[in-house]
Formats: sequence, structure tokens, C-alpha cells
Amino acid sequence: MADKTRFVFVTGGVVSSLGKGIAAASLAALFEARGLTVAMQKLDPYINVDPGTMSPFQHGEVFVTDDGAETDLDLGYYERFTHTHTSKRSNYTTGRIYESVIRRERRGDYLGATVQVIPHITNAIKNAILSLRADEPDIALVEIGGTVGDIESLPFLEAIRQLRFDLGRERTAFIHLTLVPYIRAAGELKTKPTQHSVQKLREIGIQPDVLLCRSEKPIGKGQRDKIALFCNVPSHAVIEVLDVDTIYEVPLKLNEGGLSSVILDHFGMHNPEPDLSVWEDICKKAREASETVRIAMVGKYVELADAYKSLNEALMHAGLTHGVRVEVDYVDAEVLEREGLERLKKSDAVLVPGGFGERGTEGKIAAIRYVRENKVPYFGICLGMQLAVVEFSRNVAGLRGAGSSEFDEKVEHPVIALMTQWEQEGVRVQRGHNDDLGGTMRLGGYPCKLKADSHAGRAYDESDIRERHRHRYEFNNTYRKQLEEAGLIVSGTLPDDSLVEVIEAPDHPWFVGCQFHPEFLSRPYAAHPLFTAFVGAAKKARA
Repeated sequence: MADKTRFVFVTGGVVSSLGKGIAAASLAALFEARGLTVAMQKLDPYINVDPGTMSPFQHGEVFVTDDGAETDLDLGYYERFTHTHTSKRSNYTTGRIYESVIRRERRGDYLGATVQVIPHITNAIKNAILSLRADEPDIALVEIGGTVGDIESLPFLEAIRQLRFDLGRERTAFIHLTLVPYIRAAGELKTKPTQHSVQKLREIGIQPDVLLCRSEKPIGKGQRDKIALFCNVPSHAVIEVLDVDTIYEVPLKLNEGGLSSVILDHFGMHNPEPDLSVWEDICKKAREASETVRIAMVGKYVELADAYKSLNEALMHAGLTHGVRVEVDYVDAEVLEREGLERLKKSDAVLVPGGFGERGTEGKIAAIRYVRENKVPYFGICLGMQLAVVEFSRNVAGLRGAGSSEFDEKVEHPVIALMTQWEQEGVRVQRGHNDDLGGTMRLGGYPCKLKADSHAGRAYDESDIRERHRHRYEFNNTYRKQLEEAGLIVSGTLPDDSLVEVIEAPDHPWFVGCQFHPEFLSRPYAAHPLFTAFVGAAKKARA
């Protein structure tokens, strides 16, 4: 029954970027390791409807779900740490909540009532949270973005306060993640920020059941007792969270602190101790990797590593499979345009990730030509695949004026173009929720058919796959025959052969471009086949 679901709410205090997403995902992993089913959700206080149109420099990566939602990057942690599949109901923003309420008001659903934050906005938030019960999980974990004390997050905090009242203490638990800073000059940890953060929560009407205390130094029993006394939380529910070498060690550390046991005791649930052998094996592989491969990631958002969060993790997962550490050299494509390609010679392989806009594209194309001609392993994702087609068209197929209509609507040979023509011919694509920028994109999961005798086919070892997309422009089928005759290998298409999904260069040890984003499906316990093959090729090139 749906009523069996218990809810765990995770809030943050003192400062942002303490790792609420990783903590929530790690707790979910502990529940799964005890045989429980989980669902996860992120509530973001910003007014944007979704992060799809936000700058990666501000927000980091946009994580895409199979059903086509553009979401917060924390959902990537949720999927990598658990076996759950996130969806549109896994991420709600202030903008999305208000949009739904205003739409209902315009339709007259409120029968002329004055629409207010309480109860209309908070009811919409509660309904979004309770939608997690649809799959009947044992436990639903809900992360509240932002920091306690922010004006933006107040409606969300009020909504979860009301849910404690609606559902009862035995079906709701509050976890608060705070900072216990170490003051080097004084040589001691300070508990006052945590006390103030909890005081702010209690003013709102929320009493935490568990405190997770981030610190760079161990928190002694005396300090934990002090926090417990002033924050009205049992001492055994004050759990330290120290920095670790790899984020995949966090479930092990939280288990040592007894976090999942505290929550299950709170719920009156009695499940066996967690089997954490998978996480122990992952950490063991990470510690024992002695060899290093160096991969140049040629992009335009390289100043912020979070812009490529899933990519970085997917490369690490593949490295674990091969027993190597993957060192990523973030290369600004515009630097290559100004200073040349000498820097690429220091790397064992090159990856060009997805992106939007013209800036840096000529530097990426130059890098792609270098790796194709010098037989350096190459992996192009989304835009990286499209620019590989442009490079091949210009320098192999003789189409000197080849380009993408994304950057020049009057380009002589638009080998990459909008899909409008093919849609009219019957290609069905999954769109955004309306006619705005998100509504013009091909989003979410699509099937793909692979050629068995290809790098991609051998990597997957199967012919029928499904991957997630996020793009507007496609391989232009008008040029397909001409490019294939010039040697370009089309190794993956939609099952009806209507859209090109994977391309490869001929006579190359490993040169693959894919229109989809395989990084979204990589897991530490199951590295993605394309990343595994790519890192394997880089390892071989280094030998």
C-alpha cells in the first residue's frame, strides 16, 4: 500500500555546498543495502522552472531523466548511489510550483479564492512530495535545496513542517546537515554555528531528529554531547561527517556513524544490517589503482568542474574497471584556438563533451582533426559528435563549407541541422513541456540500434540499447550517403534508421561520437560500456 511510505527530509544549514545531495544519496544506498526500496526528490528554491536554461557556470550540470526532465545535478548522485530511476516528479523548483498554481488559478480551479502561499503554495509542494508514494517505496528521501535562513526556501520548509503534522512523527524524519568549523588560530572546533542553525529551524517549527555535522577534524564526545544538549537531539543522533578520499566512501562512513539505524529506529522498522560489500569493493579499487591515464576534456565550461559532473564520475567508474586513475585535463577550447594544440600531446585520449553555442567550436574541431589524423583515442558526446561530423565533412569528404546551422543559418553545407524536416516526415521526438527553449529540444530516453561490427557495438556487446538525449540539432540525413561514401561509419541509428545516433571514423583505434549522453547511465558498480571502452583505449595508447 502507498501508505507504507516513510519520508525523510534533508535540510542544510550554516553554509551551502556541504553535500546534502551526497548525504541523502548515501543514506538511500544504506537503506537499499538493508533490502528496502527508496524514492528520491530534490526541491530547489530558485524561481527558474527548471535548470535547463541556466548557465553551467552558475548551476553546474543539467541532469536529464529518462522521461525527459531537465533537473538538478543532485539527481545524478541519487541514480549513481542507488538503483532508483528518477523522473519528472523527482525535481521541483519554486518556479515549477508557482507555475502550476498560477495555471490553476487562471482556470478557475480555486473558485475565486484569494491565492496565498499558505495553503495554496504549500499544498502544491506537499502534493509534489506525496507524489513519490506512487511507486510505493518503503522510504522516500526529500532534499530541500538552499540553506536554512534563506527567504526562498521558507515555503518548502513550511510544507515539510505541515507534513510532520499531517503524517505523524512515526512516518516522518528530519535530518539537518550543518558545519562544525575548525578555527585554526584557536585550535578548536566551534559548535555555535550548528546551534544557531538548529535554532533557526526550530523557529520555523521543525525539530531535527538527526544532525549530520560536517567537519575537517573529528568531533569528540564532549562536543557531540554539547551539540545534543543545545539542539535537543539525542547524542547518538549527532553524527560526524568527515572528508573522505572518494565520495563512494560516504555510505561506509555514515554506516559507521549509525545513521540508517537511527532513522529506522525512529520509524520503528527492523531490517537486517546492510550488506555494503559493493561499496567496500569500489573503495578498494579506488585505493589500489596505481597507474594513471590522462584524458584531455576540451570544453567551454572547464572553469567549473560541476558543469561536467556526470562525465567526471563516468570516467572514474571506467577507471575502476581497468584498475587505473583517470586524470582529467580540462582544456578551454578557446585556448586551443589561440595557442595551438601542443597541450593535447600530453594526454592519452581526448573527449569533447556536449554544449551549446558557437564559442570555442573551432578549437574543438581542430582538436578532433588532430586526434583523427594522429590515431589518438577520441570520444565525442552530443556536440562532440556533431563537430566530429563537421570536421570529417570538411577535411575528408571535401565539403569545405561544412558546419552546423546552430552557429550559422546560412552555412553552405549544414551537415548538422534542426530536425524540423524529419519531424514532418514522421520522426516522433519527445519534447520539452511547452514552446519555450526547453520545448525545442529532444529530451530523455530513446532506443538505438547498433552495428555489431563497430567500436560501439563491441563496447555494448548488444545491438539494441536505450540512452538519454539533450539537444536541438541532428545529423543532416541529406549528407549521410555522401559522408558514408567518404568513409564515415554510421554505427548507431534510431531503430527505424531515421536519425543518426553514433558515428565512427574509419581506420582508427577508437574514435566514437554519440548524439546521446551516456554519462547519465554510468554507475560506480556498473561503468558505462562506452566509457569503459574509451578508457581502455586510452590505457592501451599509454602503454
